[in-house]
Amino acid sequence: MELEEKYGINLNEKLIKRAFTHSSYVNETKKGEDYERLEFLGDKILDFIVSEYLYINEHLTEGEMTKIRASYVCENALYEYSKRLNFGKYLRLGKGEESTGGRNRKAILADVFEAFLASIYITYGFNKVKEIIYDTVIKSIENKEDLFLKDYKSTLQELIQSDKESVIYEVINETGPSHDKTFTIAVKLDNVTLGVGVAGSKKEAEQEAAKDALSKQAKFIDS
Repeated sequence: MELEEKYGINLNEKLIKRAFTHSSYVNETKKGEDYERLEFLGDKILDFIVSEYLYINEHLTEGEMTKIRASYVCENALYEYSKRLNFGKYLRLGKGEESTGGRNRKAILADVFEAFLASIYITYGFNKVKEIIYDTVIKSIENKEDLFLKDYKSTLQELIQSDKESVIYEVINETGPSHDKTFTIAVKLDNVTLGVGVAGSKKEAEQEAAKDALSKQAKFIDS
């Protein structure tokens, strides 16, 4: 079922078109605006609706709810939802991004999912965006789908949990053009580097850094 028919929306609405517009397209055409501002808003909308669902429907501790939410709104999860909705076919990309596989790039599709939610919220209102989140994210939670990578950041933080100590994530290198960057991030505690991760987005690089830190303390990693 096509996206418009599935959710009763019009993909030609201005903000919805923007939600699928990558910066490479804007840079090449010098027209319009990319999805990055929408992504910022969509991230918060998604967090709120998932948090509300968990609070109302699950009798769990704050830590348990945080862990579940993180697992189902992480980059890998957002990428999976985008693939299921075939978001790649709607993307507007620059020629360079198109030629290097941007239509299937994890970081782009994950970001677009959040931008899409924001565009739906602004265009159609809260109930419509909630309907879409329930049909994608909440359905995955209820089905206990194990499709996504572990939230290594939360696991690492739990290991060193205290009132005064918290790990920080620091970008130590950034390479590539603006539309196709690679980030190297170090996770540190008291200025000591625990692990390093490299990926095409800051979110994923942070997860890889946490994973690296955990791998050096294998006894803490769940099998």
